[in-house]
Amino acid sequence: IDGGKRVSEPEPDYEEEVLKKHKNAQAVTVLGEEDASVKLLEELVFGAEDDLVERLDGGATLLDDDDSSDSDVENEARLKVQPTRTAVWKDEDDDLEEEVDMTHRFRRDLTKSDAEAKMSKQKLQQRMKEQFQKAMGGMPSWAETKVKKKNKKKDDSDEDSDGDDLMRKTGNFVGSSDSLPKGIIRMKKCLHANNDRPSEDRLTTVQFHPSAQVVMTAGLDQSISLFQVDGKTNPKIQSIHLEKFPVHKAQFSVNGEQVVATSFRNKLFYIYDMMEGKVIPVHTVRGLREQRVKEFEVSPDGESLLLTGTSGYLHVLTMKTKEVVKSMKINGNIAGVAFSNDGSKVFTNSEEGEVYIWDMRSSKCLNRFIDDGCVSGTSMAASKNGQYLACGSAAGVVNVYSQEECMQQNNPKPMKTIMNLVTSATSLRFNPTSEILAIASRADDEAARLVHIPSFTVFSNFPMFQRKTIYRAHRLDFSPNSGFFSLANNKGHAPLFRLLHYKDF
Repeated sequence: IDGGKRVSEPEPDYEEEVLKKHKNAQAVTVLGEEDASVKLLEELVFGAEDDLVERLDGGATLLDDDDSSDSDVENEARLKVQPTRTAVWKDEDDDLEEEVDMTHRFRRDLTKSDAEAKMSKQKLQQRMKEQFQKAMGGMPSWAETKVKKKNKKKDDSDEDSDGDDLMRKTGNFVGSSDSLPKGIIRMKKCLHANNDRPSEDRLTTVQFHPSAQVVMTAGLDQSISLFQVDGKTNPKIQSIHLEKFPVHKAQFSVNGEQVVATSFRNKLFYIYDMMEGKVIPVHTVRGLREQRVKEFEVSPDGESLLLTGTSGYLHVLTMKTKEVVKSMKINGNIAGVAFSNDGSKVFTNSEEGEVYIWDMRSSKCLNRFIDDGCVSGTSMAASKNGQYLACGSAAGVVNVYSQEECMQQNNPKPMKTIMNLVTSATSLRFNPTSEILAIASRADDEAARLVHIPSFTVFSNFPMFQRKTIYRAHRLDFSPNSGFFSLANNKGHAPLFRLLHYKDF
């Protein structure tokens, strides 16, 4: 009542109330479509979803009690969902499959045939996915979907717990083997062993000292040189000159204190005593009826020299008295000689391809056989572990036998026939661990190979260099622990290689 007049209250606008409720319903609908992070926040603030629904249901009941006059239109507005929006404009080129040129050098490896010069993007993507999974050994775990991961976990739960631990941890579970792997040998080309004093003529000898980190070279320049081996500078230690004595072969004694050197055309040979610094000429040998002394071998015990004579004779000379104490003879001319590891036996092969085994103590022939398929023998080597015997021939073929079978059988068969040389196999050498057999021919450049034992396969990366480094190899040798390998070539150099598999000199 205002001024004695009665003022009526304004009537509520029914359409405005409906519009407000419609907007509230839309807000509730949008709230229900929020992402997982918002839902997580709701759970933290309001509690679990079930509790929230119960509260909302309770709230709705109160609202119904307070305002029971809501119409059906209001209920439809609460449940109404916004319609999906359609694209305003569509590009027709999106439906076309774009083809990719597969002749590009970056994509050639992805093709399976020359016919696939063109490939769609979808197919290319699938091909790259297949190649990736093949390289990875299957789909990596980080690329798997959640469903696949759950199934994988379910399958893994049935496996042994040890396998689970293996797959869940990182690190190297496979221990490294001490044996030399086949295929590719890890090596490094070093400075020539005699780089500090190259020979003026062909080298005929290279040999590592049995205990010191020293290498010896000798050749037709009538000199014997000693070098320290470090792989970097290889400085010269000493060099001696032998007047009118081109060296055919030089070899350390077993204790490494002396060097024995022979020439080509006379029976004179020299003994160089490194401890006293004396060069001792040996003009005559008692009991030796040979016109020349050329090839020889030092026995493993260091007590004697085995001199190769003419007409198939082998002479045993004592190092103390410098006289011949016994002789052995084969049919034909001797092509190669090798001691067994303990020095109790001697293996020889003839130019006619026949192999003899001698007992050093009794000088008796224990066995003889024909080298399989050999027409003319050229060289021989025995492994340090007493297992293998290698015989080279003029055809370049190298037969590797079991020493045990050679002792027991009259016609042993080779364990392996190596046919990687096409010219005469003139040099053979096992490394100290009997894991490598070095073979070479002095009849051709780069005719040298390293054979892995016991697989008897050639290392594919030797020799493989941009230019010639080996040339014609006349002698081969390994250092006492196989850390280095060297050759004596016709250029007066001794190429040196570091074998990285072996840690010591």
